[in-house]
Amino acid sequence: MCFCFKEKTSLGFISFLQALGLAFYCGLIAILFWKGNQLFGNTPNFWGPALFLIVFTTSALVSALLVLGYPFFLFWQKKQTQKAIRLVGYTAVWLVGFILLALLLVIIF
Repeated sequence: MCFCFKEKTSLGFISFLQALGLAFYCGLIAILFWKGNQLFGNTPNFWGPALFLIVFTTSALVSALLVLGYPFFLFWQKKQTQKAIRLVGYTAVWLVGFILLALLLVIIF
Protein backbone atom coordinates (compact mmCIF):
# COMPACT_ATOMS: atom_id res chain seq x y z
CA MET A 1 0.00 0.00 0.00
CA CYS A 2 1.25 3.45 -0.82
CA PHE A 3 0.57 6.08 1.79
CA CYS A 4 3.02 8.47 0.11
CA PHE A 5 0.70 11.47 0.07
CA LYS A 6 0.03 11.02 3.78
CA GLU A 7 3.74 11.32 4.54
CA LYS A 8 3.73 14.95 3.36
CA THR A 9 0.30 15.89 4.75
CA SER A 10 -0.33 17.22 8.25
CA LEU A 11 -2.12 15.09 10.82
CA GLY A 12 -4.78 17.77 11.14
CA PHE A 13 -5.68 17.56 7.46
CA ILE A 14 -5.61 13.75 7.42
CA SER A 15 -7.90 13.69 10.46
CA PHE A 16 -10.21 16.21 8.76
CA LEU A 17 -10.44 13.96 5.68
CA GLN A 18 -11.09 10.88 7.84
CA ALA A 19 -13.82 12.67 9.79
CA LEU A 20 -15.33 14.10 6.60
CA GLY A 21 -15.38 10.63 5.03
CA LEU A 22 -17.09 9.19 8.08
CA ALA A 23 -19.62 12.04 8.20
CA PHE A 24 -20.38 11.53 4.49
CA TYR A 25 -20.79 7.78 5.00
CA CYS A 26 -23.08 8.33 7.99
CA GLY A 27 -25.11 10.75 5.87
CA LEU A 28 -25.57 8.08 3.21
CA ILE A 29 -26.71 5.57 5.81
CA ALA A 30 -29.06 8.19 7.29
CA ILE A 31 -30.64 8.70 3.87
CA LEU A 32 -31.06 4.94 3.58
CA PHE A 33 -32.88 4.84 6.93
CA TRP A 34 -34.89 7.98 6.17
CA LYS A 35 -36.09 6.80 2.76
CA GLY A 36 -36.05 3.07 3.53
CA ASN A 37 -39.81 2.58 3.32
CA GLN A 38 -39.95 4.38 -0.03
CA LEU A 39 -37.04 2.35 -1.40
CA PHE A 40 -37.91 -1.08 -0.04
CA GLY A 41 -41.53 -0.79 1.07
CA ASN A 42 -42.82 -1.78 4.48
CA THR A 43 -41.21 -5.06 5.54
CA PRO A 44 -43.16 -6.47 8.51
CA ASN A 45 -41.23 -9.73 8.48
CA PHE A 46 -37.85 -11.17 9.35
CA TRP A 47 -35.93 -9.37 6.59
CA GLY A 48 -36.38 -5.82 7.90
CA PRO A 49 -34.61 -6.37 11.25
CA ALA A 50 -32.05 -8.69 9.62
CA LEU A 51 -31.17 -6.07 7.01
CA PHE A 52 -30.89 -3.42 9.73
CA LEU A 53 -28.45 -5.56 11.72
CA ILE A 54 -26.37 -6.32 8.63
CA VAL A 55 -26.19 -2.62 7.73
CA PHE A 56 -25.42 -1.75 11.36
CA THR A 57 -22.51 -4.18 11.68
CA THR A 58 -21.17 -3.30 8.24
CA SER A 59 -21.31 0.37 9.21
CA ALA A 60 -19.31 -0.35 12.34
CA LEU A 61 -16.66 -2.05 10.21
CA VAL A 62 -16.55 0.75 7.63
CA SER A 63 -16.40 3.38 10.38
CA ALA A 64 -13.55 1.58 12.11
CA LEU A 65 -11.63 1.29 8.85
CA LEU A 66 -12.14 4.98 8.02
CA VAL A 67 -11.06 6.24 11.43
CA LEU A 68 -8.56 3.61 12.59
CA GLY A 69 -7.05 2.26 9.36
CA TYR A 70 -4.22 4.74 8.93
CA PRO A 71 -3.50 5.09 12.67
CA PHE A 72 -3.17 1.31 12.82
CA PHE A 73 -0.71 1.47 9.92
CA LEU A 74 1.26 4.17 11.74
CA PHE A 75 1.28 2.13 14.93
CA TRP A 76 1.97 -1.32 13.50
CA GLN A 77 4.17 -0.69 10.46
CA LYS A 78 5.83 2.66 11.15
CA LYS A 79 6.10 2.22 14.94
CA GLN A 80 4.87 5.82 15.42
CA THR A 81 2.63 5.33 18.43
CA GLN A 82 2.36 8.98 19.45
CA LYS A 83 1.47 10.07 15.92
CA ALA A 84 -1.19 7.35 15.69
CA ILE A 85 -2.75 8.37 19.01
CA ARG A 86 -2.74 12.05 18.03
CA LEU A 87 -4.38 11.22 14.70
CA VAL A 88 -7.21 9.37 16.43
CA GLY A 89 -7.61 12.28 18.85
CA TYR A 90 -7.67 14.88 16.06
CA THR A 91 -10.22 12.83 14.15
CA ALA A 92 -12.41 12.67 17.25
CA VAL A 93 -12.17 16.45 17.60
CA TRP A 94 -13.19 16.94 13.96
CA LEU A 95 -16.12 14.54 14.44
CA VAL A 96 -17.32 16.53 17.47
CA GLY A 97 -17.01 19.67 15.34
CA PHE A 98 -19.15 18.10 12.62
CA ILE A 99 -21.74 17.10 15.24
CA LEU A 100 -21.87 20.66 16.55
CA LEU A 101 -22.16 22.00 13.00
CA ALA A 102 -25.03 19.59 12.27
CA LEU A 103 -26.80 20.61 15.48
CA LEU A 104 -26.36 24.26 14.58
CA LEU A 105 -27.83 23.64 11.13
CA VAL A 106 -30.79 21.78 12.66
CA ILE A 107 -31.45 24.70 15.01
CA ILE A 108 -31.17 27.32 12.26
CA PHE A 109 -33.25 25.47 9.66
